Amino acid sequence: MNLPLVDLAIIAVSIIAIVIFGSSFVRKNRSSTDFMVAKNFAPGWVIGLSYLGTYLSSNTFIGVVGMSFGMNWNYFVFSLAIPIAILICSKYFIPFYRNGGEISAYTHMEKRFGVWARIYCVVCYLLIQFSRIATITLGVAIALNGLTGWSMASIIIVSGVLITSYTVMGGMKALIWTEAIQTAIIFLGAVLLLVVILVDIPGGADNAFKIAIENSKFSLGSFKLSFSESTFWVVFLYGLFMNIKAFGFDQTYVQRYHTAKSDKEARKSLWFGGMLYVPVSALFFFIGTMLFSYYQAQPELLNDLKHKSVIASMKGQVTVDEGTTFDTMVNEKMTSLTIPDVADQALPHFMGSGKLPVGAAGFIIAAIIAAAMSTLSVCLNSSSTVFYEDIYKRYLRPKATDKEGLAVLRIATVLVGAIGTGFALSMVGIQSILAAWWQLTGIFGGAMLGLFLLGFIVKNADKATAIISVVVGVLVILWITLSPKLPEYLQSPFHTYMSVVISTLTMFLVGLAVSQFKNMKILK
Repeated sequence: MNLPLVDLAIIAVSIIAIVIFGSSFVRKNRSSTDFMVAKNFAPGWVIGLSYLGTYLSSNTFIGVVGMSFGMNWNYFVFSLAIPIAILICSKYFIPFYRNGGEISAYTHMEKRFGVWARIYCVVCYLLIQFSRIATITLGVAIALNGLTGWSMASIIIVSGVLITSYTVMGGMKALIWTEAIQTAIIFLGAVLLLVVILVDIPGGADNAFKIAIENSKFSLGSFKLSFSESTFWVVFLYGLFMNIKAFGFDQTYVQRYHTAKSDKEARKSLWFGGMLYVPVSALFFFIGTMLFSYYQAQPELLNDLKHKSVIASMKGQVTVDEGTTFDTMVNEKMTSLTIPDVADQALPHFMGSGKLPVGAAGFIIAAIIAAAMSTLSVCLNSSSTVFYEDIYKRYLRPKATDKEGLAVLRIATVLVGAIGTGFALSMVGIQSILAAWWQLTGIFGGAMLGLFLLGFIVKNADKATAIISVVVGVLVILWITLSPKLPEYLQSPFHTYMSVVISTLTMFLVGLAVSQFKNMKILK
């Protein structure tokens, strides 16, 4: 599809404006501290919008919409766990970090358990960020590729360069203000998209709801107490643990707690941004559901979606099986495709179908790009901060000057951007970017959350106890993650998303038990 000039102009202007605005903060970064946290400069509501912008990414437009298109509202249960996580983190963790004064969330781990614990957490955190950068950049590439036919690899590389460039120059102040603006663009783009779908669907909104209800698209998942499949309880527990990890121990959030003017404003920012995400995420699930109804009401459009998905997957294939034609092969592949197989391509296909009025496609694409830019800039800034605080200053140059630190932070930002872009290129072709992100963050997140809770709650846990708990926890993660490849009698009874829950509880309980046992031995 060749986008109209108006749409291309809207996309270009929005990207250029964001890059210029973000880069305009370069003179305000006079020190490494300005670049990392810009202490006490922002009101709570602005930081809250920044948090919301971090949650909203191209994964939201492509992954969340695709998930509700292909399945139901089961993944929305993740959002329902947010209020509980905020209640815990605003009460205990925000005062802890602000009173401690440490920019890095992982300095505490060295004080608590030694150097190894800090390194361990840093490695886990960076792996999470590389995965996040990859899936978000891939989401942008899927959207633009479906609309324009541009090479996925080219889109990923250009996106990586643009986002890295303004993050390098802007620092934390640019990050927070641009995220606040981008969040508004994202919301308006989502509303516009939903209106177009509901106005254009045959039979109107009533028919859309009827189709969705008939296909159980609003289901939150099974409520049975089974942890071997994606039930309501599995997703709720996953959401609770991952949101506690995010708000309580994730550098991307901890770093911004320091930018608030007071503890009260820091708490307000978390409540504002976190609670706002619940209805906003529901909006995106609703878009996916209505898009499903849209395609079900027009079988020829669904058939075209499957056809184009097959053609895209067969690019570069020049041979066919003996005795068959290329068209026959395409038809056979189309027959085997299910709705979940084409879910992530549904939104780009709809936007490229010519149903959107002139200018609307450009604005929605701009919103998708803004969503990616807002989240990726946070990933880059926080990752470079971790590198500088936890590696460079800790081991290489403890007495680095502010000027030197600012230079290192910018170089680290470029390196993180390059690695994340490389990860994105390696993930081209995955079925669901949201499912991939959840699995990756569950693996790496669970590997550090249990250790944090052990250090924070169990005051008498020592270095040896922590090492034992981490070893056991990592083994549990490997067992659950690799379970499908193991002999049947060794396979885990838990769903993959339970890895963060089971590993965290295992690490904490093992550490608690070992601590109690050692105390008993000492008393004897």
